Amino acid sequence: MDGNISATKVAKTEHIPIRTIRHWLNQFSKKGLPGLERAKRSDRGNVRILNEEFQELTRGLALQKPPLSISAIYRKIVALSKRQDLKPPSYETIYGIIRKINPALLMLAHEGSKAYQQKYELIFRRECRTSNEIWQSDHTELDIYIIDANGKERKPWLTTIMDDYSRAIAGIFISLESPSAINTALALRQAIGKKEDPGWEICGIPQILYTDHGSDFMSHHIEQVCIALKIRMLNSMVGRPQGRGKIERFFQTLNECVLIDLPGFSIKGKPVSKPTLSLAQLEGAIMNFILNTYHVNNHSSTGQAPIKMWSAGFLPQMPESSAMLDLLLLTIHKPRKVQRDGIQFQGMRYIAPTLAGFVGELITIRYDPRDLAEIKVYYQESFLCKAVCQDIAEMVVSLKDIQTARNKIKNGLYLQIKKSQLLVKSIIQKKEAEKAAIEPGTPAIKKDPHKKSSLKLYDNE
Repeated sequence: MDGNISATKVAKTEHIPIRTIRHWLNQFSKKGLPGLERAKRSDRGNVRILNEEFQELTRGLALQKPPLSISAIYRKIVALSKRQDLKPPSYETIYGIIRKINPALLMLAHEGSKAYQQKYELIFRRECRTSNEIWQSDHTELDIYIIDANGKERKPWLTTIMDDYSRAIAGIFISLESPSAINTALALRQAIGKKEDPGWEICGIPQILYTDHGSDFMSHHIEQVCIALKIRMLNSMVGRPQGRGKIERFFQTLNECVLIDLPGFSIKGKPVSKPTLSLAQLEGAIMNFILNTYHVNNHSSTGQAPIKMWSAGFLPQMPESSAMLDLLLLTIHKPRKVQRDGIQFQGMRYIAPTLAGFVGELITIRYDPRDLAEIKVYYQESFLCKAVCQDIAEMVVSLKDIQTARNKIKNGLYLQIKKSQLLVKSIIQKKEAEKAAIEPGTPAIKKDPHKKSSLKLYDNE
């Protein structure tokens, strides 16, 4: 190109065909340096393979479950090509086809819809802007054993309601029974109502109650309560609890900061120390942590203390009356008649001055199973009054406590009966032995085990 070296010499020394060099010179003289650039292929980026069927076959093999390696797919394609007397594609060609398959399609084929949803489906996460906009509710079986009223070791369940915005705990309910609609209802009642402890400020009616798809959350009872209180229910889809990691992290924090240091804490279902706590003692430990540690320390996600974040410039919406919260109590659907001495319920007598004017009338009872000292009385679906049991009015007595006490009394009576029967049997045997000793010729009376006694026994004896 500089005129001093011939094209023939360059072709000879560089081993380039003379026609190629002449073509380059011609392109340079016409277009300059751009004329020497290699033209881009019109099919650049596409796999060059003669047979379209091989592309489909390669993609089909790549989507099989369990997944095949690229080498295994290549060997299958080569073997098939030879059987059909076709030129097999190169490994690079097969590799290029597989690399162009949508990764989402590969995950769906190899790992299933759940893995695909978790990684690729768009998740709607609503960011709250104020307290009580969304409350989350969930149950968990606590990793701890306690001692129940009968002295048995049992694992309790915790129902928790959390304010999504501040991460503050609005209400809890601890029970030895499996999750149920009433557990959720009682936790929600505590969450909405004003607390006795002035340090636990969280209260009011949430705009949305976000729960899982469990039958206890989907119950008619909870649905009717939410309608009455104008709460919108939002349920996560089955098997897809997105957005509920906040309350699950609280459960994890509870394990790591509270339960692990208590007697009866369990790992993989086995207690690492001897259980000694009662259900009430465990609830006290959890509440102490919530109010005095969790609520007052800055949260790792928000950077603020939950209790301060919840109450900052916020005025909660409260129910029109306390009677509205009674919808969340257990209801005895069978009406009771008001007697002259009050209302009989669970073997106890409940009285109130208001009942004097309703003797003989049918009423409905609502109650909290954690405290049977008082019941709520409704007449024709309207709140009438509170009635108290004077025998336990100064105490907090649960239905479980009463049932346990009754069983204890009954078992004690059975023990007395058994002792009496053994005593009678012992006396009879002693008398028979004495009689046999006085009359040596008289054989001792032997009781026929198959012969029924002629003595008639009655249930009231």
